[in-house]
Amino acid sequence: MSAAYCAPERVPPAVARHAAVPDTLPVGAPGKVGVLELGFDLVGGRTELTRRFQKAPMHIARPLFQDAALPDMAYVMFLTSGGGVLQGDRYRIGLECGRGTSAHFTTQTATRLYRMEHDYATQVVELDAGPDSYVEYLPATTIPFRDSRFYQHMSVSVGDRATVVLGEKLMAGRLARGERHAYAAYCTDLEVRDGKGRPLFADPLRLVPEERAVTGPAVLDGFGVMATLHVVTGAASAGEVADAMHAAIAATGLRGGASILPGDCGAWARILGDRSPEVDAAFFRTWDAVRRLLLHVPAPDHHGGR
Repeated sequence: MSAAYCAPERVPPAVARHAAVPDTLPVGAPGKVGVLELGFDLVGGRTELTRRFQKAPMHIARPLFQDAALPDMAYVMFLTSGGGVLQGDRYRIGLECGRGTSAHFTTQTATRLYRMEHDYATQVVELDAGPDSYVEYLPATTIPFRDSRFYQHMSVSVGDRATVVLGEKLMAGRLARGERHAYAAYCTDLEVRDGKGRPLFADPLRLVPEERAVTGPAVLDGFGVMATLHVVTGAASAGEVADAMHAAIAATGLRGGASILPGDCGAWARILGDRSPEVDAAFFRTWDAVRRLLLHVPAPDHHGGR
């Protein structure tokens, strides 16, 4: 698996301008190209991992079935053999969830984007949720260190009658060390399409502190942590999903809100707070509200929320 295979087709100029030859391991060297390609199918009434390819430093433990309320749902944790993302890293995650499957994806710990003196790091995520599937992609918090440059492109396909729940939590930096928006560039693109390839919505994010303020009211303002939850579903109306998330956020006392996605394909919410524990708890309550509305079961408390 080459670096070209794992790299996004296009990297935003704010990140691409940092391209250089690292004075450590070069792009494409062993350990610098991480790949996870996983396929899931419904087997005997339970979601089973039926296809897997992994390349260090990325790998997974075997799927677990740890939710008594949803015994057929596979819980998959992404692992890395390194402590974080380094300059020149190129990661690719491909997830194919077949018809009727039920899966939850998360990460072992926070994603740390280390300081980068040469080049940048990227991650490509491709998620295909087949018809009648229910898929949750809820990684732990991303923490960009000083001078880090990172781009992620996430492409999601949502089949007929499928539900996809996508989450992201971003810290403004290593707040305990006094680093706040000291990264060079943090850029992401989320593109969601239906099962026929028709666009549903896109959510681009460009945080480049040296080019424009990232502390305005439309971004992080003066807060230290931002969490976002997108819910694409037809299992309930977009208004019902937005109302459920809004009520959950309002009960926490944090700044945030929810709204309907384009074409009434679902709803999304954003939460802002000063510290990770309070944002994690609010995020959990919001996810729990979605679970109760769509699946009529609570979210499992494996993420430390209350």
